[in-house]
Amino acid sequence: MVRSLASLISPSGARARLSILIFHRVLETHDPLFPDLPTGQEFERMMEWIRRWFNVLPLAEAASRLTSGSLPSRPLCITFDDGYADNATVATPILAKLGLTGTFFVCPGFLEGGRMWNDDVIESLRVCRAESIDLQRFGLREMPLRTPEQKRNAIEAILRRIKHLPYVERARQVKEIVASVGGNAGPDLMMTHEQLRKTHAAGMTIGGHTATHPILTRLESGLAYREIAAGKEQLEGIIGTSVDVFAYPNGVPAQDYTAEHVNMARRCGFRCAVSTAWGAASRRTDVFQLPRFTPWSRQRTRFALQLLSNLAKRHVVTV
Repeated sequence: MVRSLASLISPSGARARLSILIFHRVLETHDPLFPDLPTGQEFERMMEWIRRWFNVLPLAEAASRLTSGSLPSRPLCITFDDGYADNATVATPILAKLGLTGTFFVCPGFLEGGRMWNDDVIESLRVCRAESIDLQRFGLREMPLRTPEQKRNAIEAILRRIKHLPYVERARQVKEIVASVGGNAGPDLMMTHEQLRKTHAAGMTIGGHTATHPILTRLESGLAYREIAAGKEQLEGIIGTSVDVFAYPNGVPAQDYTAEHVNMARRCGFRCAVSTAWGAASRRTDVFQLPRFTPWSRQRTRFALQLLSNLAKRHVVTV
């Protein structure tokens, strides 16, 4: 039934609609702080459904065939952002086992086991034993930390508040927040160079995601271009081959990137780029602003309905 409905919405050829899924992490075990993050077992079950219902393609090939009108029916791409180590140790083996391919957008500035700024906040609050945190100096209120849900609420409030600050100011506030809860920012989380090479050798695509994941609209033009170009160059040096696909950090059109940054991605030699706007791409979609979607249900029927609903959504967002 899902295959038939998907084929009606997205037949082969010029009328095909391209679904692109976005993930960040796939965990070995359940995380009570973030229960929506899939475990390896849950992710494998989702990918088995995907394999039955859709035709999974590498992103660059799918973008090229979208433009030429030669996609198969029900085309779909699987992508991951940032470069977490569990992408290499948990997600990649599952994809390879099922004969599927994925694209991993990586920020090389955090490789060799590093940690992104948001994870500094997350992991420091995870291990915090205080019953509350006073966030008034960050423009928030005092928030309780007694339960995983309360910690999650505090984390989400902090990340929303500081995400779009200028890079230096954001780094300063993260340092203050970590210090305020005891200075323990938790474990390193990102891939090593060797894990990145093994992920690529397993048949996965490596994509650019800037060097250090800044919000591009918060940078002056020259620095934004250098972030995009440096990320590409560094990744190519690690895996020894060209990096042809790109993901805008955070990826909200007009908010996190503009037409200027789309042109930068083209100038850097990428073949296509993805945003985080929902919907499915059609032949009219700019291949440097391809939409992506995260299906969150673990229940088969709801998961299918989410995918079909997104597939039917007309993507009209551009900058």
